Amino acid sequence: MPLAGNRKIAANPFFIIPFLLWFAAGALLLLFFSRRDLFFTPNTNYSDWANVVMFYTTWLGQGEVIIPVLVLLMLYSPFRNWWYFTTALVCNLVPFFAEQILKTLFDRPRPRLLFYDRLWMHYLPEWPVYLSRSFPSGHSTGAFSFFCFLSLLLTARYKAFGLLFFLLALSVCYSRMYLAAHFFDDVYAGSILGTTLTMLMFSIMNQYKSKFFKKNLTA
Repeated sequence: MPLAGNRKIAANPFFIIPFLLWFAAGALLLLFFSRRDLFFTPNTNYSDWANVVMFYTTWLGQGEVIIPVLVLLMLYSPFRNWWYFTTALVCNLVPFFAEQILKTLFDRPRPRLLFYDRLWMHYLPEWPVYLSRSFPSGHSTGAFSFFCFLSLLLTARYKAFGLLFFLLALSVCYSRMYLAAHFFDDVYAGSILGTTLTMLMFSIMNQYKSKFFKKNLTA
């Protein structure tokens, strides 16, 4: 089977190496381009099919997708235990609460508020309207937490799927700018927050796995 919850080191090179490249590339983009330019490019390169694809891609960073998947994984016997249940909770909830605290502290305006009078900005009436609490992106944090967590569960035979998980998480970041919901620095910070906190929480949970999590949920 492709997943197993018995890994001791919270690292999947097929996820973390692309993430580190993304981390470096994002820093360079922020250094050499303005917030407006980094938002303008993904938001104004649109098409009818992309409008649909991006609208549904962004759901990969929402609880409506993340929670059911995490619950369904418990149908697989290696994950029908208290360790998986607790680890799934902390790896996804700790980044969520951290992101919510930062949103409140910074309370930055969204693109729809700053650029409301710019004719070039692309958005559709049916897209949700967000005006405040822009930094960091909650969808980006959630997507990177979720897909990083899944990549950490992969056994050696299937760990290459970590690259696919990274690309799916990155697509959520792009969708947030395409949908005029976030700036680049919002999604960039969200990706870092989600990945680092998830890896940290997963490592901590692994250290205590044998000591505190010996029984199955059904025991």
